[in-house]
Amino acid sequence: MDLEILRIASDNNNNKYLQNHTHHSKLKNPLCGDEMQINLIINNEERIIDFGYQGKCCVYCQASASLLSKISINKKKSKINELCDDAKSFFNGNSDIIKKKWKLMQKIFKSKNRARKECILLPFKTVQKIVSD
Repeated sequence: MDLEILRIASDNNNNKYLQNHTHHSKLKNPLCGDEMQINLIINNEERIIDFGYQGKCCVYCQASASLLSKISINKKKSKINELCDDAKSFFNGNSDIIKKKWKLMQKIFKSKNRARKECILLPFKTVQKIVSD
């Protein structure tokens, strides 16, 4: 187990349920059964003000959700939708996209983690259901 992944997953400041959320999404990974629920507060300017996530999931999914929550706060929905597309693009062979645009995500988006693709992408797929509309 990668200690960096464990460290990231243990940073759970945004692992919470937002009572007053404006947007909500929940997905389940059919391959392993991981579940991810994301609650957002989005203001009138389409900016994410707060991000809460909860999940019954593996450490890779938790680490991914933790980083995604940090990046998302104070960003516009369109920017996070772009990040979600870039995350999928990474696993489709465009490994430079993360290095160029999303430095913080380099901690989890590594070639050695490709086997955990679905676990890492679950939070991105969950939040993209909200930010893509």
